[in-house]
Amino acid sequence: MSHSSDTAAAVPADFEPRRAPLRGLQSPEPDDIHLWYLDLEELAGSLRLALDGDAPSAEARPFTGGQLTFTRRFFLRLLLGAYLGVPGKSIRITRNRRGKPVLDPSVHGRDLHFSIAKSGRGFLVGVSSTAYLGVDIEPEDRRPRNALGIAQRYFSPAEARALEAMAPEQQSEAFLRAWSCKEAVVKSLGLGIANQLCRFTVETNLERPAAILEFEEDDPRQWCLRLLRPAEGFLGAVATRSQPHNLHAFRLLPAAPGAESPA
Repeated sequence: MSHSSDTAAAVPADFEPRRAPLRGLQSPEPDDIHLWYLDLEELAGSLRLALDGDAPSAEARPFTGGQLTFTRRFFLRLLLGAYLGVPGKSIRITRNRRGKPVLDPSVHGRDLHFSIAKSGRGFLVGVSSTAYLGVDIEPEDRRPRNALGIAQRYFSPAEARALEAMAPEQQSEAFLRAWSCKEAVVKSLGLGIANQLCRFTVETNLERPAAILEFEEDDPRQWCLRLLRPAEGFLGAVATRSQPHNLHAFRLLPAAPGAESPA
């Protein structure tokens, strides 16, 4: 589903289901963003035989962390390969000097920027053909033990003061929202998180849309910051230093029974 760059948050119903295998995905139009939500346990189920090495039993065992990591890497390459018109196994991913995953420029000549975030079984991928972007995903029930202490140490002074003034029942939710937004911004910059979170201030008021209010040595009006709810139980954010025309959100589903296996 397409969304104009207003203040509404994308919710689970807005994520259009698309089944693997994917073929010939069109790259995002200039200044558009594509978002993909992947349920790693759901997708790992479609790879059960390969992951387990034997026939599935009547009582399927829980997936290990290693199996979910394999599933995440497998489907990320499948997704990027569908955009580039190559098999997923041909995709080569490296890291820039700050550790951000990027397509290996010595192998892939086309501009395709992406950002990834994972939390438990939830995996979020953002894709753009023109802009560097960042995404984050967090469990909505996450409650840090010392949210205010973390904010006072790492957030901007304005954010810390705003959180300190809130009622305790709002403080944790506002902290989680601010954290997710700030993670997305830092990822968009392609920098490590150290010493970056305090450089800018995001909106902490839960009644107001996500926004960057102040940015050291940058113009906050140039940034777009959007909240997401890609699946029940998850909160997410996407940030880019541009004003995207549209946001297209998808949920990747396993191949239908009897369909060709993804590769």
